[in-house]
Amino acid sequence: MTKEKWGFIDSGYCSPAFNMAMDEALLNWQSKGEIPPIIRFYGWDPATLSIGYFQKAESEIDIEEVKRQGLGFVRRPTGGRAVLHEHELTYSVIVPESYPGMPTTVTEAYRVISEGILMGFRNLGLDAYFAVPRTDQEKAALKTPRSSVCFDAPSWYELVVEGRKVAGSAQTRQKGVILQHGAILLELDDEKLFSVFKFSNDRVKERMQKNLKNKAVAINDIAGRKITIPEAKDAFEKGFADGLSIELEPYVLTEQQLLEVKAIAESKYESDEWNFLR
Repeated sequence: MTKEKWGFIDSGYCSPAFNMAMDEALLNWQSKGEIPPIIRFYGWDPATLSIGYFQKAESEIDIEEVKRQGLGFVRRPTGGRAVLHEHELTYSVIVPESYPGMPTTVTEAYRVISEGILMGFRNLGLDAYFAVPRTDQEKAALKTPRSSVCFDAPSWYELVVEGRKVAGSAQTRQKGVILQHGAILLELDDEKLFSVFKFSNDRVKERMQKNLKNKAVAINDIAGRKITIPEAKDAFEKGFADGLSIELEPYVLTEQQLLEVKAIAESKYESDEWNFLR
């Protein structure tokens, strides 16, 4: 049986505004039927704090500390909590809601797409699996996360290794298209991460930080060896191909498409109006 062909883009390291604009542009082109479904890998230059669409930037984030550390800052078009993008492989998946076999519910579609990430972890020799909130308490925590930090917040079909979260993802559906993107952590600098959030006092901060270490872990802390970005890219590219039963072909943007991405970046994701929306 022939496999569906999807496009594969490795954008390399880009600015925070360009990264979010690229995902939005891919969603727009997909909605018009101009491109195939896409798997995209990318990195961040500079290291960036991204916040979810519904987060309140000024009440939750220490913007002055973000600037002092020379970090980028951007609001994502997807929900979820804040992520510090630094030592990681970031991915995005852009696929029509009507794609054969794609579930109609967000959580089930998340599980199907995340099969690719699951396979990627297994390609690296890590025994990853999906964790599902089972108790009423765990389900309630989904609606009211206690922390602004993505890797501290529970989610459906969370990818875990040895009981701790190893990838954080978010999804939006617009114009008949699913956009899911997420962070696969190779290393986690929790000191830097917690330095850019506002807390009512130091005791709360310390408790949250300790809590995160029990809930989340980076690949290189459990792999028993140092996994590089190129090795991770190979593992997860193959993981997506196998997990989604697809064939990946390189997709190269045209000059016109690049200009569209840059226009979205400048008009939207570089603007305070968008980034401090709430």
